[in-house]
Amino acid sequence: MNQAVVSGGRLGAADEPVDLFIQHGHIAAIEPYIEAHDATRIEASGLLLVPGLVDAHCHLDKTLFGLDWVPHTAGADLRDRIETERARRGELGVPSDTAMAALVEAMVTSGTTVARTHTDVFPEVGGAHVRAVQRVADRYRHQIEIQQVGFPQYGVLSSPETRGVLEELAADGSIAAVGGIDPAGVEGDPVAALDALFEIAAQYGIGVDIHLHDHGTLGLWQLEAITRHTTRFDLAGRVNVSHAYALGEADVDTQRLWGAKLADAGVSLVTAAVYDFPVPQVDVMRAAGVALGIGNDGVRDLWGPYGDGDMLRRAMLVAYRCGFRRDELIGLTLDAATTQNARILGLPPAGLAPGAPADIVAVAADSPAAAVATCPPRSWVMKNGRVVARDGALVRGDEP
Repeated sequence: MNQAVVSGGRLGAADEPVDLFIQHGHIAAIEPYIEAHDATRIEASGLLLVPGLVDAHCHLDKTLFGLDWVPHTAGADLRDRIETERARRGELGVPSDTAMAALVEAMVTSGTTVARTHTDVFPEVGGAHVRAVQRVADRYRHQIEIQQVGFPQYGVLSSPETRGVLEELAADGSIAAVGGIDPAGVEGDPVAALDALFEIAAQYGIGVDIHLHDHGTLGLWQLEAITRHTTRFDLAGRVNVSHAYALGEADVDTQRLWGAKLADAGVSLVTAAVYDFPVPQVDVMRAAGVALGIGNDGVRDLWGPYGDGDMLRRAMLVAYRCGFRRDELIGLTLDAATTQNARILGLPPAGLAPGAPADIVAVAADSPAAAVATCPPRSWVMKNGRVVARDGALVRGDEP
């Protein structure tokens, strides 16, 4: 079906109901009432319509979602979590197609239409995890778009094979970005590590997405190094820093200063508000012109037992951690989980406007802020103009 009319939904708190004309997977028009005899009408009366949610940082290949409960055994230190996962992944059959599929279905039914997943790459497995994720991505390609980042969790400098595998994956188009982890704290040689990552990205025309857990002045120094590399390799708009704890723990004036530097260099940020780790202030970064997005990070894996894949719930956690109470501030986190995330992932501009992709979520909420704060059930989810989920279940037939 190439045409549909979404009937009677609201786009904001005080907005009158409107109809959206959907054609060839895009929003073609928005009017108070649209008469289209050849189009299927999709009821949205009383519902708030929001753009499809985008998860800008998850780890599908690590998840144990939907499997038997696994008690958490890792310690609190980053290296302990890394090594615990390394020791136990074989025992638990990670990555698991069953667990990944269960998580993807939960993401789709809660409104996620695009996800970027950081997939482990290291010499012992080569690109096997990337291929495993791609199998699941192909199975659900009509419900969700999945991007992969080749993530060298044990370091890109650890062996020549790691870099070689990343280059092979980049060359054949399997990854949209090359990942990285703490150029100082994990790699031990920040300049060499960043050189390696940025050289791969520049050679193969892909992005860079770096996990930065390091705190204090060491973490801020690495942000500076990342901005310099972004300018040097002409990758503005294609470089992201995930977590950035050093920035989140800084005072507001320091965050403003660094926000200006990141915006000037074209470097974006993604936060997941994980546990009690610092969160960059969304309002401060937005005022500075930084694209700041949100991701779920790990969902029920060997790094932690929490998570359900719901990006509205994750946006609520970010709003809560930022201390947001007013509607306009809470609404910034929904924008981060939709429009800003799309920008970070290099997607067409997201939103509910003519010309935008028809990725739409219908929720029973009075306003965007209410949707974030209360995380109501999703009435239906649309991907590329086709309803792919209703009332918490996938639509598996030919429904438009």
